[in-house]
Amino acid sequence: MSTATTTKTAIPGGLDGRALSRVFEEGYGPGAWHGPDLKAALFDVAPALAFWRPGQDRHNIAEIALHHAWCTRSARGQLSGQAPEAFVMEGEDWFELGGRKGLGWPEVKEALEAEESRLSELLKEIAAGRMTSPLPESERFDLVLGVTCHAVYHAGQVQLIKALRG
Repeated sequence: MSTATTTKTAIPGGLDGRALSRVFEEGYGPGAWHGPDLKAALFDVAPALAFWRPGQDRHNIAEIALHHAWCTRSARGQLSGQAPEAFVMEGEDWFELGGRKGLGWPEVKEALEAEESRLSELLKEIAAGRMTSPLPESERFDLVLGVTCHAVYHAGQVQLIKALRG
């Protein structure tokens, strides 16, 4: 017997748009009840640790951070209905970083911060009625909740990699 849920709990209609901003903040910052959000998890990561791989064919912290930046950018495009500008690297979703490949750690952190800030601003614009999303309210909620869960998941990965490295 499967324990998978086949339907989602309905969100209340007419949900205050500011609630999406609050849900979004839980994953990246300015702090969360559950422990380090993604921003806090990355705060003390030095460049050497950012590019350290915990094992063969495993992602490093820099790749995880850039992947989340790309996903945040993708969500922003869906919420706005507009194609986002070019990303900081060619490709999509996962980017190989390390050694001489790709961006340095400061650039990865800047890309992530910029994407988080842009999505935060978009959510505020939608909540204030200055921007209209093509997505229905329930899809906006699901997308923002998904970005938040994604950030929390990767914050946990970052914390694990830090612990593995010692």
